Amino acid sequence: MENGNLKEHLSGKRGGSVLNWSSRLKIAIETALGQHFEAKLADFGLSRSFLVGSKTHVSTNVAGTLGYLDPEYYRKHWLTEKSDVYSFGIVLLEIITGQPVIEQSRENSYIVEWAKSMLANGDIESIMDPNLHRDYDTGSSWKALELAMLCINPSSTERPNMTRVAHELNECLEIYNLSRRKSQETSSTNSMGHSITCISDTPSAR
Repeated sequence: MENGNLKEHLSGKRGGSVLNWSSRLKIAIETALGQHFEAKLADFGLSRSFLVGSKTHVSTNVAGTLGYLDPEYYRKHWLTEKSDVYSFGIVLLEIITGQPVIEQSRENSYIVEWAKSMLANGDIESIMDPNLHRDYDTGSSWKALELAMLCINPSSTERPNMTRVAHELNECLEIYNLSRRKSQETSSTNSMGHSITCISDTPSAR
């Protein structure tokens, strides 16, 4: 794309600032909405994308970027709406963690396995993109991460549809915005309290 791809914006390599948490959520929401809640994402494995007769799946040869393709394809050779959900889940993991999908230098080279191993420790800070510098709400980030893991469930029947994905991502953004407002209100209240204290400590004129 003319303005660079998602990876470049996540890392700040395009010369701008690194995407903050709310911007990442908005990108994920807009992508999930697509057209009629069907994600329209490029290069997720299909060499052709169309319905065959009355079938609801695509049965064709697949060629695309390694790591984004629904693992069920290797067993059934079918690509369905839930295959798109899996691919979207991988992108969501990238947005959350800032990690590449395949990284040979990691102990777990595939982002799915890496995320599962990190989740076993229950430490959200070790999973979130360090470029965010902890500027995110824990409740919002946990919810987004749980959603991503649900999208990449090995069983397609256990994955949510895109309508639910978009709805839950909106909730993640609402949680974050509410947290920011509360933080700003607390900061404002503390500042006012400090000012009042300073005034009351001022000796009266004689």
